[in-house]
Order: sequence, then C-alpha cells, then structure tokens
Amino acid sequence: MQYRIKKVAVLGSGIMGSGIACQLANIGLEVLMLDILPQGTIDKKTNRNSVAQNSLDKAIKSKPAPLYKKQYANRITAGNFEDDFEKINDADWIIEVVVERLDIKQQILEKVENHRRPGSVVSSNTSSIPISQLSEGRTEEFKKHFCGTHFFNPPRYLRLLE
Repeated sequence: MQYRIKKVAVLGSGIMGSGIACQLANIGLEVLMLDILPQGTIDKKTNRNSVAQNSLDKAIKSKPAPLYKKQYANRITAGNFEDDFEKINDADWIIEVVVERLDIKQQILEKVENHRRPGSVVSSNTSSIPISQLSEGRTEEFKKHFCGTHFFNPPRYLRLLE
C-alpha cells in the first residue's frame, strides 16, 4: 500500500506544535496549524487566529531557526479550533499536539473523528499517555489509522521521531 502525504493538520501551536509545523513545511508539505481562540473579549479588532499566528511568529524568530528558509512559513496556515476545525477533512495526516492531559486530548480526538476524512492518518504527539487510553471511545476505522508520534524538541535539529 502506498500512502502519500501532501497536507498535514497540526492541532496545537505551542513550542512543539509550531516546531512540528515548521519542520513539515521544511519538507514541502502544506500545513494547517490550529489552536484555541484568544482569551478575553473577541471583537472586530481581535484576530481569532492570534494564538496560532503568534506562536508561529515566535517560532520563526527563535534560535535555532526552525525553518530552512523563512519563506517556507508561507506553507503554514494558522487557524483556530472554532472556525477552522472542519478544514482538517482534506488533511492526509492529522497530528494532535495539545497539552499533555488525557481529558483534553480525548476531546480533541473526538472532534477529529467527527471531521476527518476516512483513511487519513491521525497521531498524538504524546510521551506519557498510553495510546489505548487516547483511543477509548473511538471507532474501529479511527483506531486503524491512529498511532502515537513523539517528536523531539526542536524537531528540525533532533531528527528523531518515535
């Protein structure tokens, strides 16, 4: 079986999420990076994607640089869980990289199951939560395409994925 990955959705834009998004952009993939809405009142002046966008901006400025070339950031689109979650349906690979809490990860994975395209690969970037616990309540089709991925930080420089 051959499986080609062209588009990836990264769910979570913290240090690991933004680093993973940058590394995937480095190898030519189109990346959708989503995170929560900003806290506080959201009005017309507030960018609803500011959490993910600010994380990406911070990552781009960080040292060591997460991108081979700064223009590769154009391959990453920032969004939020409220407005853009359905966009994961055209991703070939969906990577969950939210806070290391079982309840939050399970909520995100339930939402992933409701919006993903059947056959798309789903992984959780976890280092401590068993995959069996993360996949509780998910369908067999989801479980067949679900695995754990553990990137090391920073992803560009520690070329190890387990």
